[in-house]
Amino acid sequence: MRVLVLSDIHGNLVALERVLEHAGAVDAVWCLGDLVGYGAQPNECVERVAALPNLACVRGNHDAAVLGYFDLDAFNSEARASIRWTIEHLNESARSFLQQLPDLVVLDDVTLAHGSPRSPEWEYILDLYTAEQNLNEMRTPFCFVGHTHQPMAFFFGDHGRTQWRVPLPESSQRFTPPVILNPGSVGQPRDHDPRAAYAIFDSDAHTWQSFRVGYDVGAAQERIHAAGLPLRHALRLEGGW
Repeated sequence: MRVLVLSDIHGNLVALERVLEHAGAVDAVWCLGDLVGYGAQPNECVERVAALPNLACVRGNHDAAVLGYFDLDAFNSEARASIRWTIEHLNESARSFLQQLPDLVVLDDVTLAHGSPRSPEWEYILDLYTAEQNLNEMRTPFCFVGHTHQPMAFFFGDHGRTQWRVPLPESSQRFTPPVILNPGSVGQPRDHDPRAAYAIFDSDAHTWQSFRVGYDVGAAQERIHAAGLPLRHALRLEGGW
């Protein structure tokens, strides 16, 4: 089964549409959360994701925040401004979709989480120590996460040492489980590459392929400016930071 793995769309419809076009036909879509926040088209992004085939989707920390599940003081000032704007502009259909999302999904041999398997909505896996703790607690061979906005892989290498692979090559990869894989961000990359990121997982062959695709960053920026959202949210799209 050819599975499209998405994460951290963050209200960037321009990037989302380009990723869906580039990915082509898939058998299923697994979304790792944060459909909203930062970008100016949260309703359109939620509607687009909700209509994707054979969808499995988890809730991210920004999704939870706009529903009132997190104290906004946990976010920086610009993220808070974006969340408040999204709360004001989110329609009932989008809100209802986000409300029914779980924070963790287990699909046979794959766990889906936004942050990590042990703290699904909040923990960042950005270092070997955190990765090792989560690898040791995994209950499935594979775990797919987002949250960091950076494509990466964590796994046990020689002599059981935790290793990571960054950046991930745009070629089909096979990892020995357990492994934690991150497709990167569709709508706000933070690895100094402004191109939208996603991955394709072959659930039969257990292979993972990372992809980057350029999109009309200027159009996404214009929508952020028109909405009156913080300037930083638009500027960072240019350099992927």
